[in-house]
Amino acid sequence: MIPAAPSATKLGPESAQLEAGAGPWPAEDWRRELRRAITDSSQLLRLLDLEGKSAHAVVDERFPLRVPRPFAARMKRGDWADPLLRQVLPTRQETLDVQGYGADPLQEAAVAIAPGVLKKYAGRTLLLATGACAVHCRYCFRRHFPYQSGAPSLAPVRTDPSTREVILSGGDPLLLADARLQRLVADIEAIRHVSRLRIHTRLPVVIPQRVTAALVDVLTTSRLRVTVVLHVNHGAEIDADCHRAFAALGGVTLLNQSVLLGGVNDDAAVLAELSERLFDAGVLPYYLHMPDAVAGTAHFDVSDARAVAIHRDLTARLPGYLVPRLVREVPGGEAKTALDASGTGVFDGGMPDRDSPCP
Repeated sequence: MIPAAPSATKLGPESAQLEAGAGPWPAEDWRRELRRAITDSSQLLRLLDLEGKSAHAVVDERFPLRVPRPFAARMKRGDWADPLLRQVLPTRQETLDVQGYGADPLQEAAVAIAPGVLKKYAGRTLLLATGACAVHCRYCFRRHFPYQSGAPSLAPVRTDPSTREVILSGGDPLLLADARLQRLVADIEAIRHVSRLRIHTRLPVVIPQRVTAALVDVLTTSRLRVTVVLHVNHGAEIDADCHRAFAALGGVTLLNQSVLLGGVNDDAAVLAELSERLFDAGVLPYYLHMPDAVAGTAHFDVSDARAVAIHRDLTARLPGYLVPRLVREVPGGEAKTALDASGTGVFDGGMPDRDSPCP
């Protein structure tokens, strides 16, 4: 494995609690990891002892490689098929023009009510807090999204009393600095008809050091009911630092959403292990999402029939509370669409919506 980043106990004078490996990280740690992120395929392959072997990687200037070192450190050396590597390494398969795959498969342009503000479902308004991510997942459904510069306006939320929940997405909203995130949360708290805040993020997984004392304070002292939806696709993504990050966030509801990805987690045993490891880390499995038909991602596709068979097997392996709902997002739908045992879609009215497979 790639050598892990230096321990936080050597990087900050915080407290004895930190030296015991518990609690949040010093504020500078995650920014250092962000600066150290790998942005060159050759460098990543060299670190994984894959340099000089049959080249799969390509350069995609529109959606370049970006992978934080804490995440890369969990990859297996010498293994092209490593499920974490497959999620982040650009390949020639992304350059193929596949019928039915487009830039905006969820037709989000049609539900944009203001720059950076989407209204997909009743009672919820989604804010694209930033267009930036700490990691560029190759299956990202917003990889072609025309993000606006600047913060999204809260005016549509203020003038819509039906909005009970604000969802922060992106990009990754936890790339906002703690002070900026605090101001945004305070502004949302000031809207009396909003009672819930949901944050979709991959940062506590790919850079666990993002969980700082200031972040924990913002999320656990809010008058809003806060839910953090993590994005973990494979059990190998969860290490000791993830456990520490999730534990520090224990004051809020932690859910996980995964995307069913060919060659990554399209196996009931793999998904069962993921659910077990999530639960051990204090996170409840939430949704297993069918991949969206985004241009450049067809090689991750899993057929509906196979997905239903995998999910049926998963259901037989686990107690019900550890089985995520198998769903897809249909443009214009009233809710997420669940794939039932027959392989047909039915509206999933019994669960809250998830804003995206990639936060």
